[in-house]
Amino acid sequence: MTVLETERLTKQFGGLTAVDEVDLAIEQGEGVSLIGPNGAGKSTFINLVTRRLDPSYGEILFKGDSIVGMEPHQVVQLGMSKSFQTASIFPELTVEENAVIAALAAEHGSFRFNFFRHENAYPEVTRVADEVLKSVGLYDERESQADSLDYGNKRRLEIGIALAAEPDMLLMDEPTAGMSPEETKSTVELIKEVKRELDLTFLLVEHDMEIVFDISDRIVVLNRGAVIAEGTPEEVQNDPAVQEAYLGGVEE
Repeated sequence: MTVLETERLTKQFGGLTAVDEVDLAIEQGEGVSLIGPNGAGKSTFINLVTRRLDPSYGEILFKGDSIVGMEPHQVVQLGMSKSFQTASIFPELTVEENAVIAALAAEHGSFRFNFFRHENAYPEVTRVADEVLKSVGLYDERESQADSLDYGNKRRLEIGIALAAEPDMLLMDEPTAGMSPEETKSTVELIKEVKRELDLTFLLVEHDMEIVFDISDRIVVLNRGAVIAEGTPEEVQNDPAVQEAYLGGVEE
């Protein structure tokens, strides 16, 4: 099943075309990374897909239905979740409460019933939240205040919050930004494990090419808003157009 598809997706700011007729399709269970030099249009593309920006023209399909014109929270309820560049958590709540709120807010998948009318709803949501915390290695910290976590664990909690919404697709924007090498390695292993266990579909924006080549099934390369290459990590790494635009050119 095609989870996300864009057709001629374009965003113009005055005379600048930030995203230029991008066609992209991501299949169920596929891990795709979006790379490109600074100013290539990666963040604009993500903001279009998550409905924080309206396209100038073009189509965005999520699980086969158009989401153009929807509000961001409506897209989340359909099953699209996002992990941001900086940790986005409720710092004064416990780790578990953060995960529970995410599961409640999504009202997605098995949680489409009305929680306030279902006597067993809250225990079920708590069970899902705890399972998510186990998957990101934070179950033992579930009663801790979120703000007391170190930076790496705050980022892991944010991934857990995104997963607690039971998404059909997870968008990750620089998930290892600001992490130490040890935290980065741990988070990369977490993403790989979650993808394997949950058959997770994701779209990743990441500047660290070592991470991109390690966890991606497919890589899409943007330059000046347009797709210049896509393929497996090996294909992209050896593409002369990518080396010229993104890696500084081919050595003679």
